[in-house]
Amino acid sequence: MNIGNRFLGIAALVAFATAAQASEGPDLKRFIDDRFDQHRRISMQIWNWAELGYLERKSSGLLQQTMLDAGFEVDTGVAGIPTAFVASYGSGEPVIAMLAEFDALPGITQTASPVRETIPGKAGGHACGHHLFGTASAGAAIAMKHWLEETGAKGTIRLYGTPAEEGGSGKVYMVREGLFDDVDA
Repeated sequence: MNIGNRFLGIAALVAFATAAQASEGPDLKRFIDDRFDQHRRISMQIWNWAELGYLERKSSGLLQQTMLDAGFEVDTGVAGIPTAFVASYGSGEPVIAMLAEFDALPGITQTASPVRETIPGKAGGHACGHHLFGTASAGAAIAMKHWLEETGAKGTIRLYGTPAEEGGSGKVYMVREGLFDDVDA
């Protein structure tokens, strides 16, 4: 894709954001708020599993199933990484990508408490909010799909399930495979 098309893609993203906030368009805030309980359950399940980088089989699988249930096509095991995936909806340009991280850190075994409370016997835990980040990105991609459906706009939404963000460089392998080459924003 040439530079002119990239700028058109970015302009389309700005137009998307503007239209999404307009009162005559679908109420995306309500759409997202109505799914709060679902998002909370997903994020807490990923929190509880606390799977380390490249071992996030259940966490990745949960996000993949969430995207399948929402009507996305899911390509699994991308870039030769079993827990990496790309969930896609729509067609044409712009191609808008979001990243979903879901890995935990080794040696972090904190409970969901504001004071230090370790969990005996756990190998890792979430200290950087990846249980929230992956879930929020999935929710945002689904909301964008809803907007595309409601408005009839063209474009492609992609959610990239990016494993091993904490020290494993999962995204690097995905970039090397060219998975982001046609992304506009």
